[in-house]
Amino acid sequence: MPPKKRNSGTTQSKELKSAESASTDKKESPKLTLSAKKDKDAEFVTLCKSLHVTDLVCDRAWTLWKTVQDSMNEIASGFTIVSLFFINVNMDTISTKVNSALTRLEKKYNVTLALYQRFEKERETMRSCWTMFLLAKGRALQMEDDLVISFQLLLCTLESFIKRCPPDLLQPLYKSAISKVQSPPTRTSRRNQSKAKFRPPEPEVDLQLLKTLCEENECNAEEVKNVYQTSFSTFLDSLDFSRSSDFPQANDLNQQYEEHYLKSRDIDGRLFFDGDETVLLPKVEISQVERTPKKNLPDEDVLIPPQTPIRAAMTSIQQLRGDLTSSGDQPSTNLATYFKNCTVDPTQAVLKRLETLGQAFSQRFGQAVGPRCVVLGWQRFKLGVRLYYKVMEAMLKSEEKRLSVQNFSKLLNDSTFHTSLLACALEVVMATYGGSSFKTGGYNHGGGDPVETDVCFPWILDVVNLAAFDFYKVIESFIKAEPTLSKDIVKHLETCENLIMERIAWRTDSPLFELLTQEHEGGAAEQVETPASFSQPLQHNHTAADLYLSPMRPGLRVLPSPDSPATPSSQAASQPPAQPAGQTPHHPKSNSLSLFYKKLYRLAYTRLKILCSYLLSSHPELEPIIWTLFQHTLQHEHELMRDRHLDQLMMSAMYAICKVKSVDLRFKTIVTAYKNMPNTNQETFKHVLITEGHYDSIIVFYNQVFMQKLKTNILQYASTRPPTLSPIPQIPRSPYKFPNSPLRVPGSNNVYISPLKSPRMSPGIMTPRSRMLVSIGESFGLSNRFQKINQMVNSSDRSFKRTLDLGSTPKPLKRLRFDVDGQDEADGRLVTNGLMFAIAY
Repeated sequence: MPPKKRNSGTTQSKELKSAESASTDKKESPKLTLSAKKDKDAEFVTLCKSLHVTDLVCDRAWTLWKTVQDSMNEIASGFTIVSLFFINVNMDTISTKVNSALTRLEKKYNVTLALYQRFEKERETMRSCWTMFLLAKGRALQMEDDLVISFQLLLCTLESFIKRCPPDLLQPLYKSAISKVQSPPTRTSRRNQSKAKFRPPEPEVDLQLLKTLCEENECNAEEVKNVYQTSFSTFLDSLDFSRSSDFPQANDLNQQYEEHYLKSRDIDGRLFFDGDETVLLPKVEISQVERTPKKNLPDEDVLIPPQTPIRAAMTSIQQLRGDLTSSGDQPSTNLATYFKNCTVDPTQAVLKRLETLGQAFSQRFGQAVGPRCVVLGWQRFKLGVRLYYKVMEAMLKSEEKRLSVQNFSKLLNDSTFHTSLLACALEVVMATYGGSSFKTGGYNHGGGDPVETDVCFPWILDVVNLAAFDFYKVIESFIKAEPTLSKDIVKHLETCENLIMERIAWRTDSPLFELLTQEHEGGAAEQVETPASFSQPLQHNHTAADLYLSPMRPGLRVLPSPDSPATPSSQAASQPPAQPAGQTPHHPKSNSLSLFYKKLYRLAYTRLKILCSYLLSSHPELEPIIWTLFQHTLQHEHELMRDRHLDQLMMSAMYAICKVKSVDLRFKTIVTAYKNMPNTNQETFKHVLITEGHYDSIIVFYNQVFMQKLKTNILQYASTRPPTLSPIPQIPRSPYKFPNSPLRVPGSNNVYISPLKSPRMSPGIMTPRSRMLVSIGESFGLSNRFQKINQMVNSSDRSFKRTLDLGSTPKPLKRLRFDVDGQDEADGRLVTNGLMFAIAY
């Protein structure tokens, strides 16, 4: 519809005027004829009548309007949501809901990009094959960013196309893979022909072809077959394609995908096939040093293919399945013996629990990924059960060797222990298939999309109804009991543990608060962690048995020293010492709570040290003061952590000490630097619990909650007699490091040596993360590469060393969501009862 006010420019005005003058010269009637009204909008004709224009002016104006309208439609159609990924947008200026949606779209984009890159390399195929895959993924999967299942769907699509191709167009490998034996038509007698009804052939997958495709792509054939039978065959039926031996019509597929795209409006996957610059990554030349090293063979040099997302996922899954080949779906003979040695045999309880949790897992998996993916959920659950049995047996063997006992009845009849061990095994499987990923920020504020489309951690805890604090107890023992876990999975589990300590264990319904109440109000003999023990090394000798059998009832064991290990045997055998007359018996110390707080303090100090290096390098004396306030809050005001994040207390403690010490440091500057820290999310400072059900910014939390609760303690640091500083925790070597991890050469900054783990990890097939990789015993190349290494070792150039130095103090963000007028605190100070508030105008 044309605009009612015309301001189309000088040129258009001159055209209309010249047309009018021309019509005046020709003495044309100002009344529009029927031919002038033809093929024009009624509203446009009405406008022309009101302006008393001639037929000529009306026709030329309509032509000009249609030209402008068509050009605008082309511009509008070219700007889709995918364009936002390539616009430099300050993500802090948009709502968290929009930010979450864009993050989700970015994940879908990365998955589709990786899949297309792999698809393009397999073989040149018809556009309709790619379009058909996109349509299948959109219809069959509710969670389209599942890389593995999406890739399996791609193989199913290729199978359906390859077996329909003429043999002379196929490569020999696939030509020979297609089943040659076809079912001949059944002959029926004339007598039975009238009774026989026509039955079209059932849709069947060519198993030999599918197996060949899976072998070529290091994919499990049984899993792909299940994807075909449960999801892809139904999709083919919906297209009426399964019973046809011809290719689907490209126009039909394109039209159906167009409808799907217009409905979803996220990413048009056809742009990848078209080579559209808006979705394809720019080609970057790789320098010779960064190339994957060549492995010298007798006759030729073979360049190993680079590690891609698809290849990495398939390799990880293949390795996991290979490690579990000898494990069964039932307890092994050794594990069954441990069960029988128990005072109460746990076998039936274990099997019943697995049946119940297996049904819950597969159903929830289907809800998240797609309604027809329940069978795939069962497959992954069975892998998890195999790993669960394997790790449990290894744990019991270790405990038997350590304690010289074989009866583990108390532990093996503990439902929480079994659920935690199974959850950890399932999380390993899910992380292997889906990559090491976590829910964005791990927040759940309610009111979101009721459809579950995220199976990242801590999804598994909700599925098996397990508290995060109970899950943490098994992580360290699980890693020690399963040495075949890849480095990426170990790192994933370590991050899970950190997320639990940072926030997930502090949810309102967590058993952590009950334990803390018992320690503080029930007469516990020890604090959860004495400051005096900070300087002592963190002992990583607590086993799962120690943690799941602790705390015990009063009087069952003697109280150990803060850092001494407590074993199940000592718990069962020890008797309490005689209590002096008139003295109330103390509750025993909880091993699980003590170890949790030891790890919590070390994690908290590590993160504080990073933030101080960003912001307070010129005031090193403030770091121990901030740590003292931070540690005091965690120990004595742990209610402040309820439904909150560890970093929220850290930033508040830093701001408070800087205020009382008259150091100019604004919250805006703090959160700007905080965003550069690893494993952070902007919701941590944008969405802080103030009161029940009410959230606001970190500034509001500081003013209304943190400062109000701790103002007396904070003001003590401004006095001439400040509180005694807390000792700095000793940061130990992580218990999750592999014994054969690369070790730094003494006296060097960036030279590491790593023992060869196995032939499959030969340096010839590794992708180096450093600047240069040396493999002793294999061809290395020119001598100038050794000279480069010598220069690196002897050079004082600090550019080779990765540091946390951000240079000068980071510039504050121009505008944060908790600002009102683009400003943060006032330049002046508001003092109430001697304490300065944070102010946002």
